[in-house]
Amino acid sequence: MGKRADETFLGLDIGTSSVKALLVDAEQRAVGEASAPLGVSRPHPLWSEQDPQDWVEGVEAAVAAVRRQAPSEFAALAGIGLSGQMHGATLLDARDKLLRPAILWNDGRSFAECAELKRRVPDLELRTGNLAMPGFTAPKMLWVAAHEPEIAKATRRVLLPKDYVRLRLSGEAVSEMSDASGTLWLDVGRRRWDDTLLAATGLNDKTMPSLVEGSEVSAHLSPEVAAAWGLAGRKVPIAGGGGDNAASAIGVGATAPGAGFVSLGTSGVIFTVTDRFVSLPERTLHAFCHALPDRWHGMAVMLSAASSLSWIAAILGRESDIRGLIAAAAAFACSTGAIASAPVFLPYLSGERTPHNDPEATGAFAGLRAGHGANALVFAVMEGVAFSFADGVDVLDASGARPVRPLLVGGGARSEFWGQMIADVTGLTIDLASGAEAGAALGAARLGMLAAQAGAVEAVCVRPPVQREFKPDPERAAAHAERFKRYRALYQDEKAARL
Repeated sequence: MGKRADETFLGLDIGTSSVKALLVDAEQRAVGEASAPLGVSRPHPLWSEQDPQDWVEGVEAAVAAVRRQAPSEFAALAGIGLSGQMHGATLLDARDKLLRPAILWNDGRSFAECAELKRRVPDLELRTGNLAMPGFTAPKMLWVAAHEPEIAKATRRVLLPKDYVRLRLSGEAVSEMSDASGTLWLDVGRRRWDDTLLAATGLNDKTMPSLVEGSEVSAHLSPEVAAAWGLAGRKVPIAGGGGDNAASAIGVGATAPGAGFVSLGTSGVIFTVTDRFVSLPERTLHAFCHALPDRWHGMAVMLSAASSLSWIAAILGRESDIRGLIAAAAAFACSTGAIASAPVFLPYLSGERTPHNDPEATGAFAGLRAGHGANALVFAVMEGVAFSFADGVDVLDASGARPVRPLLVGGGARSEFWGQMIADVTGLTIDLASGAEAGAALGAARLGMLAAQAGAVEAVCVRPPVQREFKPDPERAAAHAERFKRYRALYQDEKAARL
């Protein structure tokens, strides 16, 4: 089957701060777009929770807004894709009723349970390809068992956020490989639930949703929801979908081995597609399935990327003039000898993930002099973030997943100076695409197209046209190289001082 000119496709992204709905036509032009805000509850230190009913109401509100924007186009809906925040634990009873608020990806209460899970399954990293971290889903279940035993006893199903939305849209409990990779219950290499890991947390395969590939049909819109959406009598397929980063990769056409993106957002991500399972858990590489069959990905994550720049801007009282700060830093870097004399910055303002897995790591400036002004500080912060990306590229390279011409996406992609610096420091040639964003909602819509057989992967998941490229400059790369050594030594010194 191929796409029909009048068909439309809906991408739903269940984020942490909002639900987004994007309706595209057969040529992937946006014909309707809306979002609904979400709140996060933090009743105790380290806790982060949401009411899953808020996700459902957010979807209803966003879809209603899209229907108002484009009523005739929505009536031609031919496929739906889902994306969402990963790792969240949504616990249901035997009647699929919610037992408690969902425990989110950024909840940090289950550090002790990570150690307990490792004690129960000593070869955990071999089975999952990933370290046990509080953000993942399995340690959350151990925490519930230890602190809320009655809820653990009543639990008959565990779903991830977007999969709970799927349940409410279709009545079917289904997940897919990319999101399931972030639970620590999936054998990522074999793309199936791991009985040993499930048993270690008091679960079994009957407690888990069935698994499909992200581009496959997982379920269909229920008759009740279809009628409520003005689609009575229609059998609209819902794709498996993807976790937020995998869906974002689909949205920028990262489907072939070596393809990927560098996301310079609040946090930083380097994502590379592979045609085999790659793993390097000892250096905090995230090893997940992609949202397409026979594809995996390696992912390095830095916790403070563009947020480091926002931080120094706030310190300097220049939050509203970040563009001016970047311009001054770029001018500073052009001054003879300026780079060599600039301070070195560790961007570990919220700890660090790849390569250290060190929540206690801290930010630091080293080499400060009385003559250093705001421009030198901003330059150092931007360079420190670039160094963090270089550490991530090194981890990916060691695992056999070095990216080839990744796209630069995220809010920081607006700075060509920063893009060039990251290329110089990492040694990567990085492409900047016009309007390219790590758009999970677009990726979800594309997966909806694939599930509806509206085209092949190569035709649907196209890469946006490149606006410009950042090639590493040997002279600038050499200027940063010695400073990169100081950067790495600075972390080791900071760590030693804490021990």
